[in-house]
Amino acid sequence: MARALVFGITGQDGFYLTQILEREHIEVIGVSRNNEEFITGNLSDFTFVENLIKEIQPEYIFHLAANSVTHHNALFENYESISTGTLNILESVYRNNLHCKVFISGSAIQFKNEGGPINEETDFEASSAYSLARIQSVYTARYYRKLGLQVYVGYFFNHDSPLRNEHHINKKITNAINKIKSGISETVEIGDLDAEKEFNFAGDMMEAVWVLVNQDSVTEAVLGSGKSYPVKDWIKICAEITGVEDVFNYIKKNESYKSPYKKLVSDPTKIKNLGWKPKVNMKQLAELMLKN
Repeated sequence: MARALVFGITGQDGFYLTQILEREHIEVIGVSRNNEEFITGNLSDFTFVENLIKEIQPEYIFHLAANSVTHHNALFENYESISTGTLNILESVYRNNLHCKVFISGSAIQFKNEGGPINEETDFEASSAYSLARIQSVYTARYYRKLGLQVYVGYFFNHDSPLRNEHHINKKITNAINKIKSGISETVEIGDLDAEKEFNFAGDMMEAVWVLVNQDSVTEAVLGSGKSYPVKDWIKICAEITGVEDVFNYIKKNESYKSPYKKLVSDPTKIKNLGWKPKVNMKQLAELMLKN
């Protein structure tokens, strides 16, 4: 049986990726920094990473581990998990397991965003400590690709699921609307109601990852639906589904918040040409998240 090593298995992406791998009869070996249900260890520790890869000899490695916090105070944490983690994985594979396919997570926010659709040819821009680490990891992947490694990068645009926590605004909104529906007067503080982003389902995005790593013509791909909506549309849809009236009476605008973008949308032509397309639309995603 083929084996897959998943770094960062405890997040929503790790959960849905595990479902896909098990469906494909692949043994999943998960790694976490602090969850004892899985192998525990730090990606910034090269000896740990190399010994693990040398012992397991996986056919696939997925690097999903990261703290999605973008502020400067997370600089070193992001660098260790994303940049150093990528380097440690790829050097370990180069030394011990050349046949392995490696997936490295990228992000929409590492690109220069001028409001138009972003694709694989869009320039990078180090606009935050998080994007800086992501950019470094991509150049590391490109270097090891030249050394003969099978390395793929998928640039994720916004995606959610019932597994999100309230640090993410879409989950914060669904939780608040459920409370309002049950009779609790819940106020939600929103930064920018007009900021547009994609509303993708994490399970769909992991299907895109699986498509990407199982072909040889494309090594880097933007992963998204190519459809963006303002945050206020998400609120309206959630209110319609639950029957909450006058929902914007419960919304408080955070006047001090400055959105990093007005619109963040993908051009997913390349991944769609490989045969992938999303199955869950925005309303269906809202229904999923409101139920959980």
